[in-house]
Amino acid sequence: MRVLLVEDDTMIGDAVQLGLRKEGFVVDWVQDVADAELALDTHTFDLLLLDLGLPDRPGMELLKKIRARGQSISVLILTARDSVLDRIAGLDSGADDYLLKPFDLDELCARIRAVQRRRLGRMEPMLSHGNLRLNPATRECLWQEGTIALTGKEFCLLEALLESPGKVLSREQLEDRLYGWGEEVESNAVGVYIHNLRKKLGADVIRTIRGVGYLIGSLT
Repeated sequence: MRVLLVEDDTMIGDAVQLGLRKEGFVVDWVQDVADAELALDTHTFDLLLLDLGLPDRPGMELLKKIRARGQSISVLILTARDSVLDRIAGLDSGADDYLLKPFDLDELCARIRAVQRRRLGRMEPMLSHGNLRLNPATRECLWQEGTIALTGKEFCLLEALLESPGKVLSREQLEDRLYGWGEEVESNAVGVYIHNLRKKLGADVIRTIRGVGYLIGSLT
């Protein structure tokens, strides 16, 4: 999952970015609304972690603008504003969840996973297709009767495909899920990960749609 963190406190930003990356998330970090708008206009993100007290404009202004434009990105507010009225305003303005500072990283990760499940319209915490199952909470891959060891990038790629079975994802879309700003992307990286996954799971699990991309399952 690719996350945009909008947080002006460098200590919190560093800690959240580092902690989420260790949990397997791809995290890009900006410190004000202007940079957040630029990031959202030029990249695709699954989730926005949004502070409300930003230096150039209120975070709530960004949230309202996103929803007014019909953008469906999930938004989780991270703020020290703990009044009931603030929480109501955030949720009624289109936020998917609201977490008060200071917070535990494990709880943040659990809330991110819960928001993602709701966005995808599923209740089951495991991602599955046939005999293949992924557990985003534990980063485990269960295949047939056993557990398969995956690298972090292999897990992220397989997770992206399993979130939308039957949907073709292009190489560019998969690269967006796998790499954040500043990470070097080799031209054949996605192909290498697909090759490695097929060696571990079998050649028929991930299909190639020539000239378009990759998918798991039948075309919808």
